[in-house]
Amino acid sequence: MIDQIVKSLIDPTFMIALVVAAAVFVTMFTALPALGGNPLRTRMKSVALERDELRAKQRARLAAEADRKRRGLREEQSLGMKSIVERLDLKRALADEATIAKLKVAGFRGQNPLTKFLFFRLVLPFVGFAIGVVYIFVLGGFPDQPPFVKLFICILLAYGGFYAPIIYVSNRATKRKESIQKAWPDALDLMLICVESGMSVEAAFRRVADEIGTQSVDLAEEFVLTNAELSFLQERKQAYENLASRTGLDSVKAVSQALVQAERYGTPVAHALRVLSAESRDMRMNAAEKKAAALPPKLTVPMILFFLPVLFAVILGPAGIQVAEQGVFNN
Repeated sequence: MIDQIVKSLIDPTFMIALVVAAAVFVTMFTALPALGGNPLRTRMKSVALERDELRAKQRARLAAEADRKRRGLREEQSLGMKSIVERLDLKRALADEATIAKLKVAGFRGQNPLTKFLFFRLVLPFVGFAIGVVYIFVLGGFPDQPPFVKLFICILLAYGGFYAPIIYVSNRATKRKESIQKAWPDALDLMLICVESGMSVEAAFRRVADEIGTQSVDLAEEFVLTNAELSFLQERKQAYENLASRTGLDSVKAVSQALVQAERYGTPVAHALRVLSAESRDMRMNAAEKKAAALPPKLTVPMILFFLPVLFAVILGPAGIQVAEQGVFNN
């Protein structure tokens, strides 16, 4: 029995089969991890997907909370305005692309400011006309004027109420553009320093927004919005174009075009920013010199009406008093 077992173990056929079985086992043991994939890579991929999902949920939750805090009760109050504007289709009748662009330049973004703008353009004419009727026909204003003139004054107040929102938005846009224009050269210098130090464009916008807020809050707000759009929009060109359209300034438009060309063709951003910063400073200096040169003509009428009479009184007053006293003594 033992001799048969030993003879079977020593048999060459059995030895070859044993070696082949061992080789097959080792091959399968070695190839299984490769066929199953890298477990570390699979685990890291699942963790990355889970992290992105959690980040998206957190971003959506924070955006919803911020939007709810920003609107608050104003959203509930604007529901009635929105229903009136949509029912009367005021957007087609009273608003166009120029109106929307003017609202953006004035700092009013989104649908809610446009709804309020259209609502007030509808309501204020009736309010102005009602105020005129109450003041003239009820309180007895302008009693010496004929009825036709009184009615014309009421219509004029209604007309002023119709254009009051446009005047307000225009004034707001002008002040905002002046604030941005004054701080724009300094913002370009700061951006140039950030870019030359190795920062990316997004980091430069974020850093400049933190620093330029002491000079112009409006410009800091625009930089923050541009930084956010660079992070979320698919095309970075759109973010730069939005910055130019929201500010309405030629200098900002030139910088936006330079940034677009730098990213498209690979041209250096620092050189373009340096040239545009110098041009912005020259434009600001020219505007200051223009205002200074316009002061003498503007001061001519106040000097004639206020300064010269006082000067003549100071110079000729003592002499007139002496002449009057001598005339009294002679008499």
